[in-house]
Amino acid sequence: MQQAQVVGTAISSTKHPSLVGWKLLIVQPLGITGQADGDPALVVDQLGAGVGDKVLISSDGKGARQLMNNQKSPVRWFVLGICD
Repeated sequence: MQQAQVVGTAISSTKHPSLVGWKLLIVQPLGITGQADGDPALVVDQLGAGVGDKVLISSDGKGARQLMNNQKSPVRWFVLGICD
């Protein structure tokens, strides 16, 4: 689990069938000091986060596949929560 800031959204005309209907966000992972830490990541969002929101993301591939209800989904990152 890691804190990140939403920096944009992604749209894809061709994608894995398990991603149809899911909102895709581009997030910048944040370090302990709140500064950018690493490369941006593409995440699946089911909670309705928007640009500028701070979110908790998880890279638990098994958890992501359970969320997607598809064991063959290539999803790795997903939004776990929106920070107040």
